[in-house]
Amino acid sequence: MKFTPARLAELDGKYRHIKTPALDRPEAQRDPKVIETVSQMLSTIEADGIDAVRRYARDLDGFESADFELTASDLAKSGDLLSEELRAALELGSERTKSFARETRSHLVDFEMELAPGLVTGQRYVPIERVGAYVPAGRFPLLAGAFMTVGVAKVAGVDTVIACTPPRRDGSADPAVLYAAHLSGADRVFVLGGVQALAAMAFGLLGDHPVDMLVGAGNAYVAEAKRQLFGTVAIDLLAGPSEVAVIADETADPATVAADLLGQAEHGIESPAALVTTSEALAREVVAAAETQLQELKTSDIAGPAWRDYGSVTWAQDRETAIALMDDLAPEHLEIQTADDDYYHENLRNYGSIFLGPWSTVAYSDKGMAGTNHVLPTAGGARHSAGLSVSRYLKPLTYQRVSRDATPAAAEAVETISQYEGMAAHEATATIRLEAYHGREDV
Repeated sequence: MKFTPARLAELDGKYRHIKTPALDRPEAQRDPKVIETVSQMLSTIEADGIDAVRRYARDLDGFESADFELTASDLAKSGDLLSEELRAALELGSERTKSFARETRSHLVDFEMELAPGLVTGQRYVPIERVGAYVPAGRFPLLAGAFMTVGVAKVAGVDTVIACTPPRRDGSADPAVLYAAHLSGADRVFVLGGVQALAAMAFGLLGDHPVDMLVGAGNAYVAEAKRQLFGTVAIDLLAGPSEVAVIADETADPATVAADLLGQAEHGIESPAALVTTSEALAREVVAAAETQLQELKTSDIAGPAWRDYGSVTWAQDRETAIALMDDLAPEHLEIQTADDDYYHENLRNYGSIFLGPWSTVAYSDKGMAGTNHVLPTAGGARHSAGLSVSRYLKPLTYQRVSRDATPAAAEAVETISQYEGMAAHEATATIRLEAYHGREDV
């Protein structure tokens, strides 16, 4: 998440950097060692099948299992290991995410129209048949991940959703992750992590057919596996380190803005956090507030380096400049804390998801409380792509039905175009219908 030199040149004199990242390097790069390792693993698993999956699970995770699958009873009982408060919170997040997904689905409607007399065209939304969801569970289990991937897929009408989650050190799966998957409607769940999990789902090695699509976040190896498996299967998107950006003015509370910036920096030491503000006083107050909060933050070992190395604060002379700068960043998450949030909402166009007003925070979406999906584009991807949603699991399939009366106009134009292109077989498909039409004019 960096400003592009061309945009900065256009805005020269209209902005000023208050804090710049300590590291000046491109967006997260693909590590050649990661690429090579993943490529070798995928080739081995494709050749050796489930035996290779078992070897990697043993060698990388210290976990051995006959089939890695949890029973329906195991899933149903996973909530018994959680506190009543955590169960209630997960149930709330699951239902809100499904509710938003159901409403989204209701606006994706099939249609049919007569494009010209006798030419009927239409579109149907048909769900993908099989989806594989990776639900990570590292230092931060990210419990709402299943809501966004498994739950939304089921609302979309996907027939089968299988989920994989890595084992903990004792070989068990995180019970809260399992309960989230259970609430989301996962059809099958496997205790299997990393590249081997994605390969097993993509190649159909888990006692079932190969999946048609892989979704879910993960580390650099998981992201690279999705990249290399794309084409064999569809994927949701290729996401890098989590990002947050804030547009704020003099009405914003510096402590709140700083907390929200650090809230996403906590995801990892390479997570960018950016503030664009029309108030230079606020800019400096936020920098000071962030430093103060880091002194007591339990995860300062992560958020601190991320803020130091990838955090930025930029003053913009007016709201038009703030919008131009932010659209250039195209952040994954964008918060607006100003006296005129609606103006920014109406004019901004490049972001994964937007959070309007001081009472909104990215964490509400991260944990499923906002209902919206948190699987979003990073590294400038919001300039051209949207995040995961019900629509990503649906194929908008078109159809056409041409009557005899509509044939002359279409066929004659196709003949003309095909003759110019030199595509004789295309021309013949139109000609044979024209001949049939003229031979049966009396019918």
